[in-house]
Amino acid sequence: MENTKDLTEHSSRPERKRRDSFGMFDGYDSCSEDTSSSSSSEESEEEVAPLPSNLPIIKNNGQVYTYPDGKSGMATCEMCGMVGVRDAFYSKTKRFCSVSCSRSYSSNSKKASILARLQVTGKPPTKKAKVLQKQPLVAKLAAYAQYQATLQNQAKTKAAAVSMEGFSWGNYINSNSFIAAPVTCFKHAPMGTCWGDISENVRVEVPNTDCSLPTKVFWIAGIVKLAGYNALLRYEGFENDSGLDFWCNICGSDIHPVGWCAASGKPLVPPRTIQHKYTNWKAFLVKRLTGAKTLPPDFSQKVSESMQYPFKPCMRVEVVDKRHLCRTRVAVVESVIGGRLRLVYEESEDRTDDFWCHMHSPLIHHIGWSRSIGHRFKRSDITKKQDGHFDTPPHLFAKVKEVDQSGEWFKEGMKLEAIDPLNLSTICVATIRKVLADGFLMIGIDGSEAADGSDWFCYHATSPSIFPVGFCEINMIELTPPRGCSKSRISCRNEIRSSRSHGATVNMCSHSHSNYSSSLEDTF
Repeated sequence: MENTKDLTEHSSRPERKRRDSFGMFDGYDSCSEDTSSSSSSEESEEEVAPLPSNLPIIKNNGQVYTYPDGKSGMATCEMCGMVGVRDAFYSKTKRFCSVSCSRSYSSNSKKASILARLQVTGKPPTKKAKVLQKQPLVAKLAAYAQYQATLQNQAKTKAAAVSMEGFSWGNYINSNSFIAAPVTCFKHAPMGTCWGDISENVRVEVPNTDCSLPTKVFWIAGIVKLAGYNALLRYEGFENDSGLDFWCNICGSDIHPVGWCAASGKPLVPPRTIQHKYTNWKAFLVKRLTGAKTLPPDFSQKVSESMQYPFKPCMRVEVVDKRHLCRTRVAVVESVIGGRLRLVYEESEDRTDDFWCHMHSPLIHHIGWSRSIGHRFKRSDITKKQDGHFDTPPHLFAKVKEVDQSGEWFKEGMKLEAIDPLNLSTICVATIRKVLADGFLMIGIDGSEAADGSDWFCYHATSPSIFPVGFCEINMIELTPPRGCSKSRISCRNEIRSSRSHGATVNMCSHSHSNYSSSLEDTF
């Protein structure tokens, strides 16, 4: 690494920018001077000599014109706003630059004038310039409509940004000293399997917001605290001063590994608050960064790849009917965000009958799944696929665990305990209403079932939502009994006995219940 001179030595050459292996850019003065010098040179190229004070002045309909050469004046078209030589304008009054503008003004003066002025771009014409060629009125109307739509979109975007910024995770965690679950705990989430490189004290290059330079500059910051994808950063040089600490998303596009600025030709500029704290910032960075960790070089690529999902819009799936849990129906993927699918039932005309679920949710299946296991299915009134819609490949869905049905197995009428899918905080007395293929079961909640079985729901034999009879008792969990049945243990036993049903055994519920004793006495 080359040795560099102090910032004080560089001040004698304010017009030169010095970059080193860190992409360092010395101070603020040189940038401002370079900018001012370049702008002044541009102005000198098009500099117009001031008009003599003795030239006559013309006033026409509130507009003021002067005679630059003492003979011909300048005029502005009242229709399109173009500026040109007054003698070249149309009509005796010289109000319009052409016949087209004159006629347009009379037919649609107010709206057309706004349109035309919106189209005016570029620099004003010189003294020798003539009236420029204008677009037809139809094009101007279209441009005006587009302009209005752009304003509306900007308003919506601004409103959305305000709503998103309404809650700050950083402030919430800092003010309450909370600890966020690390990203590595969420294997299904983006970057969940490759977040091990991110930890406290990792250095990154981020935009420097503590400066007044006209160009975007960067500085190095260290991770002080992590909260999921968010990190509390502190600029290098602030030591224990947290005055300018800020939260940002590590997966954002402005977060880069150390060395990115040098490779990309971006300037590294120390924050203005501590600009004069050190005279040799390069030596400071070398000392601070020796042995420090930074992001992997391909970090941004990993982020991008982790945000790619196999499910795409217009894919067709079978999904549980939210109005009749006992059956499935066809839905179409409208959008995919963060691995979550926005689904719309295929028969929905206004596309408002939608809901969200994760792409690994057990509620969605490939087309033909219901028929293959004997599940009830609502046939679509749409006999032909809509244009662009296509069936989701079966391999995109998680494979269910294989179960051994050679020994004791579930039978219709058997009793068990199950989580109510409509009230996930309760475990209820339930009954197996139908045994399907591939280990799937139709379950009904005792005492609250619909007469037509429309509220039965499908669980797999390996589901952690079903349990053997007595599971709640040994774990001291309150069991929700059927309606009209006392919560006492004896009454519930008698209720089950009177129904002449059998309870599902522990072996049938193949998921592990570590608290369930193998020597549990017969409940009945």
